[in-house]
Amino acid sequence: MPIDPSKVKAIDVHVHAEVSCHDPEDPVMAQFFDAASAYFKAPRERPKIPEIIDFYRQREIAFCLFTVDCESAVGAKRVSNYEIAELAAEHDDIVIPFASIDPHKGKMGAREARDLIENYGVKGFKFHHLIQGIHPSDRTGYPIYEVIAHYKLPAIFHTGHSGMGTGMAGGGGIRLKYGQPMLVDDAASDFPDMKFILAHPSWPWTDESLSMALHKDNVFIDLSGWSPKYFPPQIIRYANTQLKHKMMFGSDFPLITPEKWIAAAQEVGFKEDVLPLILKDNAVRVLGLG
Repeated sequence: MPIDPSKVKAIDVHVHAEVSCHDPEDPVMAQFFDAASAYFKAPRERPKIPEIIDFYRQREIAFCLFTVDCESAVGAKRVSNYEIAELAAEHDDIVIPFASIDPHKGKMGAREARDLIENYGVKGFKFHHLIQGIHPSDRTGYPIYEVIAHYKLPAIFHTGHSGMGTGMAGGGGIRLKYGQPMLVDDAASDFPDMKFILAHPSWPWTDESLSMALHKDNVFIDLSGWSPKYFPPQIIRYANTQLKHKMMFGSDFPLITPEKWIAAAQEVGFKEDVLPLILKDNAVRVLGLG
């Protein structure tokens, strides 16, 4: 049964599936998980997908679930997009399956994207170009974007600083430059039928994300990865005014829990009529759930 927005309290658009139900934790990713847990002061153990589903169901929060495919740049085996999609199909009243495909996979990646959409019900995509080691508007990834645009689906793009790699030698090889939001602007211009969701407050380039969301009707912002109490003040200001229909709740679970994010959001100055838009209504529209 598809998600009924009236039966959930919120929609979390940013939830990570970091370990498979079938395979052991990847040893390369384990190093990044160690560093990220230390940076976020979060538990080191990563929940498996059924545990994530139970967690969100108990809280009556729907959520977008995805892995991050960084096989080319990092050499870490990804959690299967098909595993996520199949489990999401069994719990489609609460889970919205997103897929992640390394942009380096080009046309083969586009072939996988099409199969996931047409045969497995995937509703969106996740890119993390910092850990994927490629410019967000590099033409290598365009065949994948073409498929996403054809089906008019959303894609989440990591922007700003990265907790992944923080504290590791050389930042774990992650290039922060690929997190500059304006690097996504060419792709957002080239694919007007694709919905671009810029993840996180994008620090230290926050104003670039705000500018892009103001400028382009296909650009949105998810506010994951930071507690709202640490948001740059312009996030709150624009959320309460010109961008109140462009911002969405995301937690970055398991590193940040949805209840902690929501509790903090209630204290930072979002207007009474704006917070429901952020927590649910905007995502209903962007994800096509209404």
